[in-house]
Amino acid sequence: MQNNLLETPIEYLKGVGPARGELLRKELGIHKYGDLINLFPNRYIDRTRYYKINELQNTNAEVQIIGKIIHIKTVEQKKGKRLVATFVDETGEMELVWFQGQKWIRENLKLNTVYVIFGKCTSFNGQFNMAHPEMELLAEHEQNLRSAMQPVYPSTEKLTQRGISNRTINKIMQQLFIETQAAFKEPLPDYLLEELKLIPKNAALFNIHFPKSPDLLAKAQFRLKFEELFFIQLQLITKNLIRKNKIKGHPFEKVGVYFNDFYNNHLPFDLTNAQKRVLKEIRNDMGNPAQMNRLLQGDVGSGKTIVALMSMLLALDNGFQACLMAPTEILANQHFNGLVELAKPLNINIKLLTGSTKTSDRKIIHEELENGSLHILIGTHALLEDKVKFHNLGLAIIDEQHRFGVEQRSKLWKKNEIPPHVLVMTATPIPRTLAMSLYGDLDISVIDELPPGRKPIQTVHRYDSSRLKVWKFIRDEIEKGRQIYIVYPLIQESESMDYKDLMDGYESISRDFPLPKYSVSIVHGKMKPADKDSEMQRFSQGKTNIMVATTVIEVGVNVPNASVMIIESAERFGLSQLHQLRGRVGRGAEQSYCILMTGHKLSNDSKIRMETMTKTNDGFEIAEVDLKLRGPGDIMGTQQSGVLNLQIADLVKDREILQLARHCAVKLLKEDAPMVKPEHQNLRQAFIEMSKKKNIWNYIS
Repeated sequence: MQNNLLETPIEYLKGVGPARGELLRKELGIHKYGDLINLFPNRYIDRTRYYKINELQNTNAEVQIIGKIIHIKTVEQKKGKRLVATFVDETGEMELVWFQGQKWIRENLKLNTVYVIFGKCTSFNGQFNMAHPEMELLAEHEQNLRSAMQPVYPSTEKLTQRGISNRTINKIMQQLFIETQAAFKEPLPDYLLEELKLIPKNAALFNIHFPKSPDLLAKAQFRLKFEELFFIQLQLITKNLIRKNKIKGHPFEKVGVYFNDFYNNHLPFDLTNAQKRVLKEIRNDMGNPAQMNRLLQGDVGSGKTIVALMSMLLALDNGFQACLMAPTEILANQHFNGLVELAKPLNINIKLLTGSTKTSDRKIIHEELENGSLHILIGTHALLEDKVKFHNLGLAIIDEQHRFGVEQRSKLWKKNEIPPHVLVMTATPIPRTLAMSLYGDLDISVIDELPPGRKPIQTVHRYDSSRLKVWKFIRDEIEKGRQIYIVYPLIQESESMDYKDLMDGYESISRDFPLPKYSVSIVHGKMKPADKDSEMQRFSQGKTNIMVATTVIEVGVNVPNASVMIIESAERFGLSQLHQLRGRVGRGAEQSYCILMTGHKLSNDSKIRMETMTKTNDGFEIAEVDLKLRGPGDIMGTQQSGVLNLQIADLVKDREILQLARHCAVKLLKEDAPMVKPEHQNLRQAFIEMSKKKNIWNYIS
């Protein structure tokens, strides 16, 4: 079929028309024939099974019953009216209820005529009823029943109220197949269909909507999931190839004095094999005349900072400047202090630029940046300001990049005529499937081992009833000279309540750990930055034993002497947040502990989170569980990424199909990147059409 038929506006389809067309547009985003064909069913129901009224149970399950309407009445209620029909079969009676469209329904219902009704059955005052059932005359039902497996499509309350039921969508879908003659262009090459034993596109689309058997439905789902993920991978890998071929970068050919002096004489500890491997990957990238775009994943404490510094030293060796952008002032300060300490023997000019930087200091930074005497600039969003002009920026490092928008990041690229090399760092371990889809256009490096000598953090889950024992444990640790974090949740929607929790907690902890024997710090988001820094400093200098805080300390606090992390109301935190908070301890040589405090009433998801945290310290394993619990939409704010608007595939359930799709896409693009071979003609055309929608084809000649 010519694909241009799929571009036909939806109202032209028989049975739709302007009014229904407008509703389908607004409610389901269906503008054209092509959108409708890709409205895949949520699930399927067996319409060959019929229940008797005396078999019904109050399960809120969907059932199908054959019977007759013997009586209809209108019942007044507090607001408006409802239409009630008495429906009977040979075993008993039940009520059918309508709250909307009553006039039309009453005019069209036939008494003492055999109907098939379908819907959710509930019980009220000992009698079963069904609200707004789907209804067909028995004769029509038998004629329409093409398949035992009937599709159930996505819907909205408004569609149901306006008479566009699941049966209506089913009928217009049948009409679509009639008008298009079920002839859809095959985008995948024949050799791929044969190699993977994929059914053709026509058969896949027909069987996803009207499956002839469970086996054919499974084949249709596999084929369409593969195709969707395959095209996404083609896009991402092509984007990467374009960047490497077309976006020029500064080739850092020299490994010079800065890098070698630091590596040979000032490295505070031996690099792990993972750090060496990652540095080699970065050096290879930056040695090429194409812009580097690399994602560096490393769990909390895996040593990303030293890799970042050594990458910056390569830029300096080649006569370029470098910058590091962090999402918060606390984290920017942390990076600044850490890098200044590491680079002390190298005589490098490193400055910090945040919202709190004084005007007089800003002036110096701007001047030194433009004349090239400032080598490395660390900062927050302040780096993106138009006033911030570099002499020659060669490397931009972004920490926790998911906290920055695309437009913000692109501002950094424009700080030099030839875009700087880009290294994106994250301490949030990203599940492989998500990384392949979200960052599939970046090259990915992983630091997957911790520095030697680090002891795994012991994590335990304790209920509030064990608080006295936990407090005794804290006293024992303080006796040994250790320091303690106690973290309270802070969720924006209920900030006032959470703030009260924090202050109540602080007061009771201050009573239980009184001066002069103990000293307690407090840090939360409502404090002035200077006060916050002052409290942080007191704790990091060992002047206070306990830090009571909200999640502001999730990133950016490095106190090797802090050995215990207590997380209050741990059930209110997500897994990745719990893991990040736990990573604040275990930074010294001593054994560290994380105690998860909760109430006794826990949801199933909360129980799984507590069990996962106590079972493993592996951030990637935790990220996989998090992905299963929350889905890709919530993790890292990826709902903003068009890449993840999947129509049929599921990143959690279909990870093997995703890996297969990526493997096939890599192989195909290695052999025929422009997709110009005769067997790739349809593929290229489909790819161009899809890429226009995603704006990727703009880069391709």
